[in-house]
Amino acid sequence: MKYKVLVTLLFALIVLQSCSKDDDIDNVANGINKIGNKQTTGSSANDILSDTKFKSIIIELVYVEGFEPTTNAIDNFKNFINTTSNKPEGISVIKKSIPSLGDTEYTIEEIADIEETNRTKYNNGQQIAVWVFFTDGKSDKDDNETVVLGTAYRNTSFVIFEETVRNFSNSPFEPNRSLLEATVINHEFGHLLGLTNFGTDLQSPHEDPEHTRHCNVTSCLMYWEAVSPSGLSDIMNGNSPPQLDAQCIADLQANGGK
Repeated sequence: MKYKVLVTLLFALIVLQSCSKDDDIDNVANGINKIGNKQTTGSSANDILSDTKFKSIIIELVYVEGFEPTTNAIDNFKNFINTTSNKPEGISVIKKSIPSLGDTEYTIEEIADIEETNRTKYNNGQQIAVWVFFTDGKSDKDDNETVVLGTAYRNTSFVIFEETVRNFSNSPFEPNRSLLEATVINHEFGHLLGLTNFGTDLQSPHEDPEHTRHCNVTSCLMYWEAVSPSGLSDIMNGNSPPQLDAQCIADLQANGGK
């Protein structure tokens, strides 16, 4: 059976933000203000890209035991941040594993609950924090035609469906796992950077009208079908993930990026 494999983002705000006084109390419990990390996807693009407010970035990388991403993919992610964001005080990554919850598939609401339980790093002083979660199990959006590899669902949060990534990598006719991981990670982080037309303004018309929030340049990292079956073949033939095209780079530079 052939699948259309997509790196996707969540457009709807499905009860992921605080919406009551009780929630607000929880969000500032123990002296930690979580509200700044519970906003819409793309809304913190300038904060991540520029050094105006935040001088450094910390990536909290949490994975289900047995589903840790490769070191090469993490290194590639750090390099991608370095090439796009102005963070003169550096980029740090902390990793932590959690036990499996025994689920075979996850909704975004469930992912958000896992974040609420396990996230420890939030924006603090001049440091902005990003949460990345690598699951066992698949997305509940998977069906007979579409497979979701990753989703950006808040301003500093995204999930990689690592089990699915592994199912589509490291076989003779599939891409190298670390290369596919890096492609999905960088694509989802690109949405946190506001690409495409998702918090970072367009400097030229290159948003795909049929697949909004994605670039219309087929070779760009932010192309909607970046890891479609044909895209997987392109990844297999390369030594690095797809890069941002010149128009996406111009968008980021105009919003405080490199």
